[in-house]
Amino acid sequence: MGEFKNGGQELRPKGRPEKVRVHDFVIPELGKAIPYGVYDLGTNTGWVSVGVDHDTAEFAVATIRRWWRWMGRKQYPQAQQLLITADAGGSNGSRLRLWKTEIQKLADELRIPISICHFPPGTSKWNKIEHRLFSFISQNWRGKPLVSHAVIVKLIAATRTKTGLKVKARLDPNFYRQGIKVSQSDLDDVELRRDSFHGDWNYTILPRAVALART
Repeated sequence: MGEFKNGGQELRPKGRPEKVRVHDFVIPELGKAIPYGVYDLGTNTGWVSVGVDHDTAEFAVATIRRWWRWMGRKQYPQAQQLLITADAGGSNGSRLRLWKTEIQKLADELRIPISICHFPPGTSKWNKIEHRLFSFISQNWRGKPLVSHAVIVKLIAATRTKTGLKVKARLDPNFYRQGIKVSQSDLDDVELRRDSFHGDWNYTILPRAVALART
């Protein structure tokens, strides 16, 4: 984050170009911005949390939680299950223990099952969020230096398309610790039901109250 060159062009008054830095070396005192988003296929809407710390599984699930509170529950008040498609790697990776334990916490809060379908490794380019949300965000802020969190949030939230895409964005000022260890005991407490087809990529996590009722 800072007054760095951002590819693209923007109209400005003649003779008044915006000065930017030639090299994009990290400037620690300026901080950083980490966008993590949720895209709703059914409504063509997006939610983006702009983090300031680390891109962890805890941050990823916190973003999904925020999407639900601000957008999801209003759009789907009668929802009985939540389906999430996600990449196989990164902060929502299929092999991350912390991702699964954090999803368990969310399922317990919402009191509905959460089904996860991961894209196979190497196929994240087919994820709709890249083509229908983040690609348009990149187009909207091209040519504009991302000088502050406020500017980044404003540019993301201003993203619109002719097909009706609308985006909401908020800054997430929380800090997310890296290297959190999840024990096998904690993982065993996750009410995870694997699908018969590639259960390592496709599974459902039940809220614990529902799981106890079924035993």
